[in-house]
Amino acid sequence: MATIAQYPAAASTERSPLTASNRLISLDAFRGFIMLILASSGFGLAVLNNYPQWTWLAYQFDHAAWEGCTFWDLIQPAFTFMVGVAMPLAIARRMEQGASNAALFKHVLWRAFLLILLSNIYSNWGTTQPLKFQLINVLSQIAIGYVLCFLITRLPFQQQAITAAAMLGAYWALYAILPGPNGPFSQTGNVGAVLDLNLLGYNYSGYYTTLNAAGNAVTILFGCWTGLLVQSTRTHVEKLKILAACSAAAFALGLVLQPYSPMVKRLWTVSFTFFSAGWVIAMLIVFYWIIEVKEYRKWAFPLTVVGMNSIFIYSLGQIGIKGWLDRGLTAFTRKFSFLGDLGIIPHQILVLLCMWYACYWLYQRKIFFKV
Repeated sequence: MATIAQYPAAASTERSPLTASNRLISLDAFRGFIMLILASSGFGLAVLNNYPQWTWLAYQFDHAAWEGCTFWDLIQPAFTFMVGVAMPLAIARRMEQGASNAALFKHVLWRAFLLILLSNIYSNWGTTQPLKFQLINVLSQIAIGYVLCFLITRLPFQQQAITAAAMLGAYWALYAILPGPNGPFSQTGNVGAVLDLNLLGYNYSGYYTTLNAAGNAVTILFGCWTGLLVQSTRTHVEKLKILAACSAAAFALGLVLQPYSPMVKRLWTVSFTFFSAGWVIAMLIVFYWIIEVKEYRKWAFPLTVVGMNSIFIYSLGQIGIKGWLDRGLTAFTRKFSFLGDLGIIPHQILVLLCMWYACYWLYQRKIFFKV
């Protein structure tokens, strides 16, 4: 549903808590950066795989075949993490308006329902096959994690940390104790795939499993903790030091755990949960330092336009509007065929510019789509 919102400037003082009425511009810019990359299909850079000297770059714009982690594997964790960062501010805003815990929980459940509904509409959009209920789309995974994180964040912080550790430990143990015929973290026959086959009647393409929601929820929880830190009265320097330490610790944990829990994004394993969090926090640090600390904000405007309407631009790709733009513009650009297969890069950028302008049109009219 569309809502009208204002875009106030962030406080520029060295020690200033983020109030519920303010927006974190660096978060909007970071979200916009991620959504632009997703909406552009990586700017078509996967075509560089045809050029031996650039295969290293093309590799980063596709998911790892199974084990490992590429930049493209970080897109969903980044978006999921940012959902968590925004949660404390959203909850504080509703509490300022007098919402009780019961009312907050009711709102969280309603929002989760809408996300799952929208997710299933998108996943079945345009199909001629029987409708399939799924919980693996990014919106469904966020919905599950959103509810879990709301309940977890009602606890004291120490108990939140213990709960997160227990969730990850139980998730790892479930795979380890009930290995499939090809091993606990194999592409097929793992416990997640078995559960999906029995509960849903089918397995997801790409070897994803509904159980990924456990790792997703912890990623959202990391975001919640980050949001509370950013919202605090600590100085910018203190916040950045804590974030840097957390990023380094997450990197280290991810690598240390890798021999016991292979780094598989498609299963959102424990090692991937930590390793991806390390990268995502590092990216947030860059945006926070440039925009909130150094106060260089004008350059980020194109990103914030998209970041404030992330659901809208995501939806353009899910319901085929992006494909319609792609086909329509091809009639005029011929995908810049005079550049050979590299013509897909400027063509994707042109498609993205059209999608960006749609976001800008909404931004000018202060129309922001939220669920």
